[in-house]
Amino acid sequence: MKPDVTGFFDDATNTISFVVKDPQSDSCAIIDSVLDFDYSSGRTDTGSADEVIEYVKKNNLRVEWLLESHVHADHLSAAPYLQEHLGGKIGIGENITMVQDTFGKVFNEGTEFQRDGSQFDKLFVEGDSFHIGQMRGDVLHTPGHTPACLTYLIGDAAFVGDTLFMPDFGTARCDFPGGSSEMLFNSIQKILALPDETRIFVGHDYKAPGRDDYAWETTVGAQKSLNVHVGEGKSQAEFVEMRDSRDATLAMPKLIIPSLQVNMRAGQMPEPDEEGDVFLKVPVNKI
Repeated sequence: MKPDVTGFFDDATNTISFVVKDPQSDSCAIIDSVLDFDYSSGRTDTGSADEVIEYVKKNNLRVEWLLESHVHADHLSAAPYLQEHLGGKIGIGENITMVQDTFGKVFNEGTEFQRDGSQFDKLFVEGDSFHIGQMRGDVLHTPGHTPACLTYLIGDAAFVGDTLFMPDFGTARCDFPGGSSEMLFNSIQKILALPDETRIFVGHDYKAPGRDDYAWETTVGAQKSLNVHVGEGKSQAEFVEMRDSRDATLAMPKLIIPSLQVNMRAGQMPEPDEEGDVFLKVPVNKI
């Protein structure tokens, strides 16, 4: 089955959110939504999420799932806001518990912060399936960028999150806690084992040098032959050497501090204080 896929590009974070529709019904899922956040002022905005809401309502769609490919380090999830307005269940990989344990300590969250993934409606494992109307989705565990990364295979479309980018830009970084270039290489091979005609939808695009437009759709066949990091049969040893040396030069994402605190809570802010005010922490020399 070939789902109808509509992408929404967020200029501030280079994130693409997707509405994935069953072509035979009004059912859909939303993958990797964005809550706008201005770090300088500490203010949130729902403009990006409202654009998705407007599209869903205009087309009379019914949201069944709000899917996260992983705990994002570069943008805040709008899943709770979308759930409030559109419904749907929030899903992520079961290894969210590893991420919660790691960053619960980094942000000194204390015992009141639950590290069991209970903030989410569904924790997926490798081999799980779900439905969007009559259309089946299958779950592939594709860690390496983070321990909880998933690829959602829905009909002929694979939503790979940050695991792969467009062929001319390559692959995700692996230097976050719990990341592994060896693991990422193996995860990518799992994706590349899908049929060549499988459509791949990437979670970010940074418009590689020489390309004029942002893009987020490619194919398994194109990735196998053209991806600058793993294409043309590059070995694991070649990839690991390239990825580790490249990652050592990269700065942390601008929104990593707020993103991790919010996204490990399924997009919810930390609990407010007695005055009703919400605060995010900045750990010093911890990330």
